[in-house]
Amino acid sequence: MSTPYHEWIRDLEGWWQRGAQLPCGGFTPCARPPLAPDAPCVLYFAPHPDDESIIGALALRLFREAGVRIVNVAVTLGRKKERRQARLAELRQACAFLGYELELSAPDGFEEVHVGTRQHEPTRWQSMVDRMAQLLDRYHPVAVFFPHDRDWNSTHVGTHYLIVDALGRMGPGFGCRVFETEFWGAMEDPNLMVEIAPSLLADLIAATTFHVGEVQRNPYHLTLPAWMMDNVRRGAELVGGQGAAAPSFLFAQLFRFRLWRGGRWEPAPWTEKLLPATVSAAKLLA
Repeated sequence: MSTPYHEWIRDLEGWWQRGAQLPCGGFTPCARPPLAPDAPCVLYFAPHPDDESIIGALALRLFREAGVRIVNVAVTLGRKKERRQARLAELRQACAFLGYELELSAPDGFEEVHVGTRQHEPTRWQSMVDRMAQLLDRYHPVAVFFPHDRDWNSTHVGTHYLIVDALGRMGPGFGCRVFETEFWGAMEDPNLMVEIAPSLLADLIAATTFHVGEVQRNPYHLTLPAWMMDNVRRGAELVGGQGAAAPSFLFAQLFRFRLWRGGRWEPAPWTEKLLPATVSAAKLLA
């Protein structure tokens, strides 16, 4: 027995095989938008090298559409000490490809960024919080990105609490927009679905391939289109409401969007649930 879907699945297999033959890294940097000398800053707190590419779609849209600087803060350089300098070199190349600036949490990245350290090693934890608060104070970002509190991976969850604790250190005059991301663990309550145009998705995949040592171990860059298609399925109802029709676009990422101001959480000022590619991401910062 055969249906048209058998051929369709075979085509998908061929698509994967073609993708597996494509080169990794070494691409000419993307065109950079003109930035004003006093362009506002967005801090992207990446738990690991490659997160800036895998889950950085909205940051890239803000960079290109809102005229902001993106500073990628490498919270760790990964668990394996013998790979850290190589991962740093890969990260520098990925950031250069996208046009991002780069800050390191420490020369070799932080270690043990997880809730166990927060609970049982308060002195060590507070030193890491201090460093993150210093970056918030130095850059005074209009927005920050970091994982949500149930993003499964222990470093992703640890990074969430690290940045929330650092925000709590800021004075009453500090405020910024907060975009919580997901990758390893899906959010139960996202409130923003952001369309990713095919050309932007291709740039994110290309950026991810600069992390050569990682994608050779696990070619997760090839699964990004499927993951982002599934985000549209989930987001249609999680963000749009049960029974809502799916939007017409193919690729998306989901976020929890809110404000941190005066030492507390406030609702996001932009109340639309979808950000299609036809609407400038600058709307989120207005």
